[in-house]
Amino acid sequence: MDLHSLKPAEGSKHRRIRVGRGRASGKGKTAGRGHKGQMSRAGGTHKPLFEGGQMPFVRKLPKRGFNNFNRKEILPVNLDALNVFEDGTEVTIELLQEKGLVNGRFDGVKILGNGSIEKKLTVKVNAFSASAKEAIEAAGGSCEVV
Repeated sequence: MDLHSLKPAEGSKHRRIRVGRGRASGKGKTAGRGHKGQMSRAGGTHKPLFEGGQMPFVRKLPKRGFNNFNRKEILPVNLDALNVFEDGTEVTIELLQEKGLVNGRFDGVKILGNGSIEKKLTVKVNAFSASAKEAIEAAGGSCEVV
């Protein structure tokens, strides 16, 4: 095989359709745009959810509930997830991010008491559930609220 003998895969290349170039082309006269109306005109576009001027479906639906723009996004981490750390480690939010236990945008981390912990850790996060705090201290570790 030589460089000059290389060819694209069969069917991967298509000829460009030249619209508006006479009847014989199959895309002449209206150039595939149909007759009249907004989309037949040059520059005739509309927003993705535009429904021709009738009341859009999204606006027909009732608004429900309350969206608190001041809310704090607190991510939960279960006790058994902390077993990935070595004995005597100081667990911080940055360390949790490195290990992939929390990610994305958030305002804080809360340790929940689901599962069990076998290691002695110093945990520094924003909040603890009562059962999680109890379990960490029972394992010989300590809890610190940041």
